[in-house]
Amino acid sequence: MKTRGIITLGFALSLTVASAAAYLTMSANTADSAQQENVVDASGNIKVPTDYRTTYQYLGTWAVASDQDKGSKELHIVYASPGTVDAFRTSGHFPDGTVLVKEVYHTATGSMTTGTVSRTGALEGWFVMIRDSKDTHPGNKLWGNGWGWSWFNADNPAKTTSTDFSANCLPCHIPAKSTDWIYTQGYPVLHQ
Repeated sequence: MKTRGIITLGFALSLTVASAAAYLTMSANTADSAQQENVVDASGNIKVPTDYRTTYQYLGTWAVASDQDKGSKELHIVYASPGTVDAFRTSGHFPDGTVLVKEVYHTATGSMTTGTVSRTGALEGWFVMIRDSKDTHPGNKLWGNGWGWSWFNADNPAKTTSTDFSANCLPCHIPAKSTDWIYTQGYPVLHQ
């Protein structure tokens, strides 16, 4: 009788593990193809996803301090494609197809009852990254080091102004090389 219960429990546990693995694989593959189709074309040209504010997950916000005045000169608000947070928590890495969108805002700073406060002002533009460990766009200078990289001015989310990731984007990410080029310490949701 005990043996039968142990076998049943073992079988149920095996099914649970297999189902979870299948779900994670399916989710990663679905996110990969869906996000790639929405954000990058066959040649590797990247654009800002139109629906990121309603369908992506909020990762965190960075405040860039003003050089001379109180408050911040910029706010960077970062979003990740659906499923990214769970996948990162499971593996400790961003899966292929992950899309990160950073909104960059100028700020408006002023006095409020809580003190000097900075809030979003005019949108300066977006920085978009797409995880690609397979090097699927080897001839495109905006792809390398496992990512697609592009900056977009606020007036044109479909046309990047970046020409070469190693010159335009990578220098800001050198300190984050050990965390796959992303400043993961700024995103507590990935580590909870």
